[in-house]
Amino acid sequence: MTRKALLIVNAKSRSGAEARDRIVAALSAHDVDSEHGEADGREGLARLIAERGPAFDLIVAAGGDGTMNAAAPGVLKAKRPLGVIPTGTANDLARTLGIPPNIEAAAQIVAEGAPRAIDLGVVNDVPFFNVASVGLSVELARQLTSDLKSRYGRFGYAVAAFRALAHAKPFRAKIKADGRTVRLLTLQVAVGNGVYYGGGNRIEEYAAIDDGRLDLYSLEFVRAWRLALMLKALRMGQHGSWKEIRSMRGEAFELRTHHPRPVNADGEILTETPATFGVLKKAIEVIAPTDP
Repeated sequence: MTRKALLIVNAKSRSGAEARDRIVAALSAHDVDSEHGEADGREGLARLIAERGPAFDLIVAAGGDGTMNAAAPGVLKAKRPLGVIPTGTANDLARTLGIPPNIEAAAQIVAEGAPRAIDLGVVNDVPFFNVASVGLSVELARQLTSDLKSRYGRFGYAVAAFRALAHAKPFRAKIKADGRTVRLLTLQVAVGNGVYYGGGNRIEEYAAIDDGRLDLYSLEFVRAWRLALMLKALRMGQHGSWKEIRSMRGEAFELRTHHPRPVNADGEILTETPATFGVLKKAIEVIAPTDP
């Protein structure tokens, strides 16, 4: 039985147009009839999905984590399953779900996979799939330009991280959770809803995107040489092995800083502190592999 999908992909660039044609053909080969929808900006994309999405069996979004983040509010309103075609740089949501960065393979999962209900993080009413953070990652987002990504691909993250570290400065913050307050001097506070962020780093070793909880870590002020030794632990989410990394788990957090600081959500700077973090449990259905 043929299903109808609203396809979201930025076809204005040459690579985007080529990707759209490949996706349409790959979906059609698996009896998914797709109709391309184009919108300008985040709000336009969310509005397009919310308005047109209910007329389709599913929403298929192609792009990176920024595209998935922009689509989230519309998918919430349309109440249709989300199929993910990872064509971005990091593709951390796809990595969490076990979807490979290959158009044909991902399209087959969209057609033959199973619906999976996952959580959605929220910071100041802005949704996020993977992680929202303050500090070092904001500078990384600024350094990770489109030129850097096109030149180095996923290795652009390493280049941007090196540049971000050169500009990193600790800041004072206050975290409220479960009736207690923690004051700290930190380089970064990150709150994860999913498993991966920043091109494959784990937010916490045993994190899951459907466990109804958020995982927070704070990278307390350390010297550069110590940070270099900590990189493997940060990559694997093994934060407990270092005293400089504070870890917390819960359903809600409040973060305050002396001055407003930008908040990075899924690689996009979308709000600022003071920031309230929460989780919408099993809020969105995605099409995931039946055997990830």
